[in-house]
Formats: sequence, structure tokens, C-alpha cells
Amino acid sequence: MSSLIIPDEPQYRQFLDEVKTEIRRAKIRVAGSANREMTQLYWRLGKAITEKQDTLGWGKSVVEQLARDLQRIFEGRSGFSTQNLWYMRQFYQEYQGDTNLQQLVGEIPWGQNLTIMAKVKDRDARQYYIKATIEMGWSRSVLVHQIESQAYQRHQLADKQHNFQRALPEHLAEQADQAMKDVYMLDMLGVEKPVLEAELESRMISKIKDVMLELGYGFAFIGNQYRIVANEKEYFIDLLFSNRRLNALVAFELKVGRFKPEYAGKMNFYLNLLDDYVREPTENPSIGIILCKERDHFEVEYALRGIDKPVGVSGYELTRKLPSELHNKLPDPELLEAEIRKEMGDIDDSDRIK
Repeated sequence: MSSLIIPDEPQYRQFLDEVKTEIRRAKIRVAGSANREMTQLYWRLGKAITEKQDTLGWGKSVVEQLARDLQRIFEGRSGFSTQNLWYMRQFYQEYQGDTNLQQLVGEIPWGQNLTIMAKVKDRDARQYYIKATIEMGWSRSVLVHQIESQAYQRHQLADKQHNFQRALPEHLAEQADQAMKDVYMLDMLGVEKPVLEAELESRMISKIKDVMLELGYGFAFIGNQYRIVANEKEYFIDLLFSNRRLNALVAFELKVGRFKPEYAGKMNFYLNLLDDYVREPTENPSIGIILCKERDHFEVEYALRGIDKPVGVSGYELTRKLPSELHNKLPDPELLEAEIRKEMGDIDDSDRIK
């Protein structure tokens, strides 16, 4: 039998890549559709259980009986355990009065829904974690970490320090504020003692995927010690990213100590270079974020006055240490993980997102 001859192998390889991409996209769509169907089923079951109990006065025993019958009829489906049926009932009761969240919860896996329902009680915080899970594809373990590290409070509730309102058009200033956090959790770097800025940067590069996950949706890494040549001199930016949502370059400067006013002027200088020598004509003005271990809000406020370019100043934490006012209000991370695993034990493996 003659061997297959491909006339133009580079074109065929490109074609093969396109086909693989299309197949993968289809699989994602199928998985998303299956997830929505499963969530809608659990919603309807939770509604049916609630209504029967309300109208007929059925007690707890009906849920236990229903679980036994469903497991007998649908043999091998642990998703119909007594515990999971109670979760379905709670799921319906938690969201029945909120049409907006009803639509959102159908977009994330059942396990993530249970985690948010169990660990987040504030309505706006729930919306934040649900939307973030949709946009960034957070697994349950990542979601738990974000809840533990108070991502909602750091991202949405904090009084962030920047000059975006003065330096950017109104619509872009709001988007830039949403993309910035007041404090970044860098505990994934495994730093437990003071390090030099070069060491901190090196660790961030080695864990760049985890760092980008903490930065949030839309960030793409361009490079570290990004080199700009201007007027026969070289200048280097610690970390340079692009952000799809902002359509802008975002420069990060790392400082292991306390914020100094001169840092704002230096970042303003770097952003001028980026806009003149690197930015594409279709991109928005570049944005700078200065990450400092400590900062005085008074100094930051006055340092940013008169700065032409959009600059923000954020803090960072290298260890997952809770503020004193939150002690005893959040469980120990190991206990939390054990509890989540216990809760997930009643979910059918076919419902899990790997």
C-alpha cells in the first residue's frame, strides 16, 4: 500500500491545528451545556421538594425516602444522596428571589456552587465569586483560596489608591479600578522571610500562572525586566503585562519595603516610555501599579497628585495571614479543605470538573 503524501506539510499542520482547536472548543461548549443542564435539574428538584413540603406538610423523612428510591432507580448515581438532595433544596431557597444570580449560578459547576453557598453569605460577594469563577474558570480549590484570602474585600470593597479618575477617560478609569486590587496575595511564592526585590521578581516569574490568577481576568504576561531603549539608554520595567479588557499595557514595579514618594515619579517616567516606544496605536494609555510591602496612605495620596499617567499603589501579602478582626470568623485552611471535601463526597464523579 502506498504511503500518504501531503503536498504542503506546513499548510496541513496549520489545518490540523485549526481542527484541534475547533474540537477542543466544541468539548468546552458541550461540558458547559451539560453543567447548565445539571444545575437546572438540581434547581427543579430543590423547588419540587420545597413545594411538596410546604403544601403537603412533608417532613425530613420524605427527602431520605426520595434519596433511597432515586439511588435504587438510577443505580450508581451518588448525586442523589440524601445530603445532596438537601443541598438542592437549600440551593433553590437561597436563590429563588434573585433572578440575576439564578442565571449566573447555572454557569458554574455544582461543586463551586456548594462552596459559595456554604462559605459566602453576602449577596454582592456571592455575585463576585460566581462571576470570577465564570470568567477565570476557578476550580474548587482555587475558589476556596480566593474566599479565604478575602478576594472580594480586597478587590471590590477596599479604598484603592490611584489617580485613574484624573489620568484616564471616565469609562476606562472605572475598568482600570476594577482590574486593580488594593492588596495582592502572593503567598504562592513560598516566601517566609525578607528577600531582595530581584528574588521576589524571580519567584513571581517561576509562578507566573499563579500570579496571573491572582491579578485577575484578562492579564497576559509579556516579560520581566522588560527592556526599553530610548535616547541611546536602556531602561527596565520589573514586570510587564497586557490586559485584554483594558486593551492596555500594565507595568508592575516591585518594592520589598515601604512606599516612597519618588516611586510615583519613576513609574510616571516608565509609562511615558511605554506609551511612546511600545504601545500600539490602537491601545489605550499604559497603566502602572506599584506593589509595596508597606505604604502610608497620606504619602501615596500626595505622591500621586500632579502625576499625568495612570498610576496605582497596592500592597501585597507573602503569607496567608488573616487580620486580627477576622480571627475565629474563618476556619483554618486545612479544616476548610477537609469540610469542602466532605461536602463534595456526595457528588457524582460525572458532575465534577477535573
